[in-house]
Amino acid sequence: MIAGRRSIAEVTRRLLLLHAYAEKFAREAVVLRGCRFQLVAVRLVFVLALILPMLIAVSHTPARAQGLDDSFNQLRGAFPPDTGRHAPSTSLPGPTLPTNTTVVPRASADGAASTGGQVNLVALLTVDGQRIDQGLVWRIYASSRNPRAQARLLMTRREPSPTVELEPGEYIVNAAFGRADITRKIAVTPGSISSEKFVLNAGGLKVKVLVDGAEPPLNTVAYDILSSERDQSDNRVRVLADAKPNVINRLNAGIYRIVSRYGDGNAKVEADVTVEAGKLTEATVSHSAARVTFKLVTRLGGEALPDTQWSVQTQDGQLVIRSVGALPTHILAPGAYSVTAKSHSGVYKRDFTLADGDVAQVEVLMQ
Repeated sequence: MIAGRRSIAEVTRRLLLLHAYAEKFAREAVVLRGCRFQLVAVRLVFVLALILPMLIAVSHTPARAQGLDDSFNQLRGAFPPDTGRHAPSTSLPGPTLPTNTTVVPRASADGAASTGGQVNLVALLTVDGQRIDQGLVWRIYASSRNPRAQARLLMTRREPSPTVELEPGEYIVNAAFGRADITRKIAVTPGSISSEKFVLNAGGLKVKVLVDGAEPPLNTVAYDILSSERDQSDNRVRVLADAKPNVINRLNAGIYRIVSRYGDGNAKVEADVTVEAGKLTEATVSHSAARVTFKLVTRLGGEALPDTQWSVQTQDGQLVIRSVGALPTHILAPGAYSVTAKSHSGVYKRDFTLADGDVAQVEVLMQ
């Protein structure tokens, strides 16, 4: 403060000295021709009078500025210097991270990154049997409190023993192994790791079909598998339709009925079989049938007439088959039948009988 006062006094003294010189210069300028120099001197003094107070104020500014800088540096000492790499932001300031820093999200309070649970699904043929290691299809549905609501499929997995991550709650899981399957509900708790076993009690069924002691031609035999359960009309529930012989079908343990059909007629055989869990059941079905060809002629041994409509019935009037053509061929079970031929000239009828293994030709004479 004392040094500042001395500086002011010194400047004031010099200002007065300059003013005295200016007046002297002005008096001497009168002697000179013209008064322009006097006017210039007066203006010079006026300018100096304005500038010198500003110089005095500036002489004190560095000291005060230095004091403010020292206080500011003490205040910001805990923060790194601003490099100017990031533009100003209207958000709250935070620590500046290096560009190569990887941010890892904070885990939940219990240390787990997810609130769901892991469930390992395992399928067994029997309670004490081994795991099923192929051919499985897992379907997981969302559980609903409304029993009439259709379950919503969440995922389908085809691994033998998948591990799935699910949110806490209840789910409906279906494990399918061929035509054998089981469905039940599971519960998942937060952070749990569990294993759910599904015992299918499944076995295999292999059907072999013979006609007259020999295997029939390809694609002439098919069979249906019906369960012991019955629908509202008291009919057995069809488990599998149009199955092929010599193929293993995976089924739940139980009693089934095999309905085998040979050809396009009424050559049909039914048999009941029992499928045991964890075992392969082999069944053989033998057909008795005959092959018959029809023709409409004007005389015995004559040419078959085209565009003929045929219908075959049993003796009690039950329809067996209908067809159209000059020489239709059908496979029928042994027995007595009646055939009707209809053409543009009229309707003709004939009775005939077939025995097991017959290969017959039935002519219907137009008369």
